[in-house]
Amino acid sequence: MPDQDVNNLERRCPRLGSDISFRYCLLSGEDDGPCFKILDCWWEYFDVADYLRQNMPAAAFAELIRTAEQPKNKIGSIIDIARRAQEKTS
Repeated sequence: MPDQDVNNLERRCPRLGSDISFRYCLLSGEDDGPCFKILDCWWEYFDVADYLRQNMPAAAFAELIRTAEQPKNKIGSIIDIARRAQEKTS
């Protein structure tokens, strides 16, 4: 699937509760990387794992896979979001 077609795809985000684009998912994770749920959310729409494997550095893709296999609990996620927000404002 061409990049422009992928970037225009939209779906409901289970974390935010609203419609978002695939492009948003690519940039909404830690350090402006992909969201840790990107594989779970988009696998029904296209071969997202193959797309990411081809468009990410190998180390970053491996880290995404590792993170996806061991997701944080909700409290841990909230604490991380708060910590990152605090670091950005400091």
